[in-house]
Amino acid sequence: MKKLFLILILFTGVLFAQVENSAGKYPSGSNPMFYFDIADYRGSADSLTRVDIFLQVPYSKIQFLKEGNAYKAKYEVDLRFKDPDTDTLVLHRSWTENVKAANFQATQSSANFNLSYRSFNLRPGLYKLRISVQDDNSQIKGTAENSVTVLPINKPLDISDIVLVSKIVSEGKKEKVIPNVKKDITTKEKSLSFFYVLYSDTARDVTIYYQIHNLRRDKFYKQTVKRKLKAGKNLIYQTLGNNELTLGEYSLIVKAVDDKSGLKVGIGKKFYSHISNFPTSIVDLDLAIDQMMYIASPSEIDYIKEAKTYDEKLKRYLAFWKKKDPTPNTPENEVLNEYYRRVDYANANFKSYYEGWRTDMGMIYITLGPPDQVERHPFEYDSKPYEIWYYYNLNRRFIFVDETGFGDYRLLNPDFTDWRYRY
Repeated sequence: MKKLFLILILFTGVLFAQVENSAGKYPSGSNPMFYFDIADYRGSADSLTRVDIFLQVPYSKIQFLKEGNAYKAKYEVDLRFKDPDTDTLVLHRSWTENVKAANFQATQSSANFNLSYRSFNLRPGLYKLRISVQDDNSQIKGTAENSVTVLPINKPLDISDIVLVSKIVSEGKKEKVIPNVKKDITTKEKSLSFFYVLYSDTARDVTIYYQIHNLRRDKFYKQTVKRKLKAGKNLIYQTLGNNELTLGEYSLIVKAVDDKSGLKVGIGKKFYSHISNFPTSIVDLDLAIDQMMYIASPSEIDYIKEAKTYDEKLKRYLAFWKKKDPTPNTPENEVLNEYYRRVDYANANFKSYYEGWRTDMGMIYITLGPPDQVERHPFEYDSKPYEIWYYYNLNRRFIFVDETGFGDYRLLNPDFTDWRYRY
């Protein structure tokens, strides 16, 4: 009987959970702790593929400590490839990255990051990839999991993966290629640079077709190049210019066709176009405008949407946020970043029948920010699941009730009369 009584207390008691707050965990908006990219190349044997992994950790995601005249940080990387059917560990690598910055400003710059690279051979096939990065000083940990297909690259005419290029820097007499691990460009950039490898068992003439598709699969850009391949490995750097990409997700397609035999190979690469100095999660202008409903008036949103062209719509959108910028002389717009951070957090945590930003919880979180305290009642004996959010500085509390039992929490007695976005 005592055991049953304890169980009832456990299921009917009040749960004071951690506050719904992601600010402070990962600063600078909604960006993840790290980015990674994978590229397949011909391996050391026909049965193997060489897999290159690039890992990029922004300085803003790790904690620097001052040591003498410099600032230092350190983080641990753990990488695992597993068989997706048996969950058997196929490959495991771990290493430590030591990072040094000259001054405090460098540690805070959104442009600075640490890049690491590892290469190994794997048999072609499907794998479950898990990468973890843990900062030594703050103990903050970020993890990414993905299904990865390692391609066989062993045909007479074959092609590697595409690696996007961020920039090329000179180091003495050599040039160093910095890969674009985030796989994104800004709407200000007029060109897309990348490299890949064509493998050929003999010298041959090929025609290479380059295409850029947007999400709707329209051919946004295309170019044709004739090239002579030597036998073996042919490293090709290419820049496609005059793109003027709009916001969104794109695919870069590379196809090579032998001029005589018609033998052909191809590969694709996804990348994203976003507004310079805006959160990278903003890839759909119309959606980003809709999401402004908690900070912009209906007339302001209508004014932006009524623009006759895409360029004019983007111009009006940028002008709205420019007026909200508390530090107009800096690249960062703190109000913009915080607003869309809240939108992204709501999407990740409050999704039900609607996207998280459209739910009642999302509305409160985006409008007022994270609550001071969350009181959860998921297993009440005589009531439906509910939560209470407390905002002590506003002397307000909000009660959300899950009427359906499927996590669709609705605000009890909503009052919209005096609400406005707070930051």
